[in-house]
Amino acid sequence: MSIITDVIDSTRAIIKGMSVTLSYIPRTKQTVQYPEEPVTVQPRYRGQHLLHVDENGKEKCVACFLCAAACPSECIYIIAKDDPRIAAERIGVDERYAEVYNIDYGRCIFCGYCVEACPKDAITHGYNFELSVYNRADLLKKKDDLLITKQVQSKNYRVASSHEDVDSEYKEV
Repeated sequence: MSIITDVIDSTRAIIKGMSVTLSYIPRTKQTVQYPEEPVTVQPRYRGQHLLHVDENGKEKCVACFLCAAACPSECIYIIAKDDPRIAAERIGVDERYAEVYNIDYGRCIFCGYCVEACPKDAITHGYNFELSVYNRADLLKKKDDLLITKQVQSKNYRVASSHEDVDSEYKEV
C-alpha cells in the first residue's frame, strides 16, 4: 500500500506545482522591449561612477585616497599631484588633485563605499548601466572616461520619480 500512497502523494504534488505555474499564464507580463523602450531605473541605482566638477569647472577630487581605502575590491587607483599655481589656474579646487584616477570595472562590485567615503562629494554613481565590452582591458576606465563633463551617458534609461510605482519582480500586482 505504500507504493500507492507514494504515487498519490506525488501526483498531488505535481498537480499543486502545475496549478501555481498555470496561474501565472493569464497575468500581464512585465517585459520591457529594450533597447526600443527605455529601462526605468530606481533613483538610488548604482551605475557607472561620475567624477564631479564645481560650478567653475574645476575638479572636486583632492586625491585624499579615502575612496580607494574604502573600496573592498581594491579597484580604484589614484596618483596625486600638487598644483602650486594660483587658485584661478588650478585644475582642481585645492592644491592637490588626482593626476590619475582609474576604476577597474572588472573588479568593481558597485557597493557605493567610495561614494560614502568621499568628503568632497567628488564621486557618485550615475545611471549608466551599459558597461559591456569585448575586451577585459576596456573595463579599466580612466579619469577622462569618468569626468561628468566628458562621460557619454546612455539614452536607454529613465529615472523613476519618487512617487512613481516602478515595475519590479517583488511588486504585488
